[in-house]
Amino acid sequence: MESALEVLASSIARWIENGDRLETAVPGLSLFRRDEPTQPMSGMYEPSICVVAQGAKRVILGDDTFVYDAHHYLITSVHLPTVVQIIDANREKPFLGLSLKLDMGEISKMMVDSNLPAPRPQQSNRGMATGEVTLPLLNAFQRLVDLLADQKDVPILAPTIEREIVYRLLVGDQGARLRQIASAGSQSQQIGHVIEWLKRNFTHPLRIGDLAAKSGMSPSTFHHHFRSLTALSPLQYQKQLRLREARRLMLTDHLDAATASFRVGYESPSQFSREYSRLFGAPPLRDIAGLRQMTAVQTMNPARVLAAETA
Repeated sequence: MESALEVLASSIARWIENGDRLETAVPGLSLFRRDEPTQPMSGMYEPSICVVAQGAKRVILGDDTFVYDAHHYLITSVHLPTVVQIIDANREKPFLGLSLKLDMGEISKMMVDSNLPAPRPQQSNRGMATGEVTLPLLNAFQRLVDLLADQKDVPILAPTIEREIVYRLLVGDQGARLRQIASAGSQSQQIGHVIEWLKRNFTHPLRIGDLAAKSGMSPSTFHHHFRSLTALSPLQYQKQLRLREARRLMLTDHLDAATASFRVGYESPSQFSREYSRLFGAPPLRDIAGLRQMTAVQTMNPARVLAAETA
């Protein structure tokens, strides 16, 4: 295992020399490097598996804290707003990791088409968890990264390797979590559909009764299962989507705070400023100024600064 981790770390370092994020030629596969610990940053995790070859990272979801490192992966089954922090990294041994987006449709198809072993018991219904990295899983990721050396092989071989990775996850210690969200008609899948709707319509007024109807549940049942999966109420989830989009508009489109707040659905700029400060740790003007300074120091464009927060 240790030898495999060293090889994977070297492979990642080969493709990404500076502290940054690289979207690779393999669709959905990103590589990450950080040369020093970071401050806690707001970030959005999408359905994915994150693997660390070297270093460690902390992710806070609501009141839950997840730490993953070279021996523990992080799996996310729905889009979740989090606070993230690199906690183990230095120039001699930088944080080196990768993430692979998960296609729930493909996972559902594998569940239908394959004779999978029964899943292991699941501890909670949360849409995020850590699991133990196994050597077969690590080897599959190594083969996926190796494809970057000869990219003509990617269209043919990457889907086969990704299918193996999904299989390893489904039969692993977090397999029940993936099966639950990918199962047609399950309550987790119904909540997942509502989350997708919220992502597209977060500027609209939120009515719990309407969201519950979309999920086919009563309002109380819907609220319970939504919080169980995301660690947030539907209103808190919508608020985070609004604030993150407003931040992006101010940073990349150069909108002022008032205009951005109205654009994402706020009616009161003062309420927007208060809630923005609670989420990002500073009022809009100061926060955006800090991000622009980070952009200048790292010679990165604003969009890549925002993308780096989820790395």
